[in-house]
Amino acid sequence: MESFKIVAAEEEPVPVPVSPIAQYFNSSVLSIVVIGVLETEVPIDDSQTIPLLKNMLLPINPRFSSIMVDKNGVKQWKKVEVQLKDHVKVPIFPAEMTPEFYEKCQHDYISKIGIEPLSQHRPLWEIHLFKYPTCNAAGTIMFKLHHALGDGFSLMGALFSCLQRADDPSLPVTFPSVTTQPIISSKNGDNGLIRNVPKIVSSIYNSTTDFCRSLKSSLVKDRQTPIRSGSIGVGY
Repeated sequence: MESFKIVAAEEEPVPVPVSPIAQYFNSSVLSIVVIGVLETEVPIDDSQTIPLLKNMLLPINPRFSSIMVDKNGVKQWKKVEVQLKDHVKVPIFPAEMTPEFYEKCQHDYISKIGIEPLSQHRPLWEIHLFKYPTCNAAGTIMFKLHHALGDGFSLMGALFSCLQRADDPSLPVTFPSVTTQPIISSKNGDNGLIRNVPKIVSSIYNSTTDFCRSLKSSLVKDRQTPIRSGSIGVGY
């Protein structure tokens, strides 16, 4: 009696459709990116860039290793093999210049990469390592992420999840709290109160104005226009 060996066919990944908003952000007439700038207190050592991207960034979300394709008229996310070296950019500028010079170079470079479209043939993100000291930092890391990958909140959350604390990597990243100074300081006495009168008046005026505007918008109807006709069901 003949025996048969059953071989399970390799399952193809289930196609993931691209959301309408993601399609809107990435079209032939519109392409929106999010640029995050991370300044460092020490010079940038890029020797661990590729391993960190492979082990920490890519596993966060499959969008970081997918491209947008058109299949039978439907936009879908397609998983691809990521060539990480193509996503890391290191600009070159003249050496041994002043921090002010590199500060201007940095601003010009951010403007430049902000208007350059991302390649549609690889995942829609890049990392730029600005390895020159500026007035505020020893180095700058720029994350260029296409808005089709997610909104600003989720993208920043993904980037922060890749960071580790220098003192204890096992603890989550924390940020210094913002301390606010009281409007009136007891050390200044009457002079401090007088100097802060304009701030107090401005705060009261702005609060009152905002309240009145919100009250007016809820009680008074807008006038009719060609766009706001007032007809019932015009939205349909």
